[in-house]
Amino acid sequence: MEKYRKYADVTWSLGLVRNTARYLHDALTGPNPKNLLVEGANGTLLDIDFGTYPYVTSSNCSVGGVLTGLGISPQRISDVIGIVKAYGGRVGDGPFPTELNDEIGNKLREIGHEYGVTTGRPRRCGWLDVFLLKYSNVINGFTKLALTKLDVLDTFEEIKIAVSYKLNNMLIQDPPACASKLAQVEVVYEVLPGWKESIQNITQFDQLPLNARKYVQRIEELVGVPSNCVDWHGQGKKCSDPACQYTVKSSTLISGSIAHLSVLSVIT
Repeated sequence: MEKYRKYADVTWSLGLVRNTARYLHDALTGPNPKNLLVEGANGTLLDIDFGTYPYVTSSNCSVGGVLTGLGISPQRISDVIGIVKAYGGRVGDGPFPTELNDEIGNKLREIGHEYGVTTGRPRRCGWLDVFLLKYSNVINGFTKLALTKLDVLDTFEEIKIAVSYKLNNMLIQDPPACASKLAQVEVVYEVLPGWKESIQNITQFDQLPLNARKYVQRIEELVGVPSNCVDWHGQGKKCSDPACQYTVKSSTLISGSIAHLSVLSVIT
């Protein structure tokens, strides 16, 4: 006990332990207001309340987790940025309606390097599920979307987007709350043509191939985010790659002279 008491004394003396709610409140409302960016640890569909229970984590991964986890007032949130890959993925067990257990799924996994960083375990891959993305938008209220790993789709002749579900041969409005029911849905797809060329050196939206732009714009239309709010597209394997930098389509991520709190809400 004495050993760990010394550790506690050191962390306190260095100011590493403090009242987080007060610290963030002062940062947002002090004489020199700060811009804060908060990132969720898991995707919305792993949220304890709104995720695919019981295949969820033990906390709130939606925008509500910012309030309950940090003690920040909802009035301080100015942007909610939904982060989603250009294709679907899931780690571990649980329903995954658009999963591809075929060569296409393997191709997505290999090109996208979808393996656990620590364990090396292969991740499950499939087409982008806009139906679930729209559900995530209902929960979080996105002001922008951040679409990543678009270049993984460079070599595909055609690309599918899940636009709705059928259950018992009937279209449904929302994903079933029961995981076993979600595993039974029939996915309705929309098929778009691929662009069949590399975009890894592209850093501006208007430089993307026509079909790549159409893919991004179609996602924006289906999700219903405000016009021109799909902010950037991540390409390239390293953060130092030119195409891994922000490709701003409309407004900048955080702007203005007053304090803002932007929330990154990871979808999967």
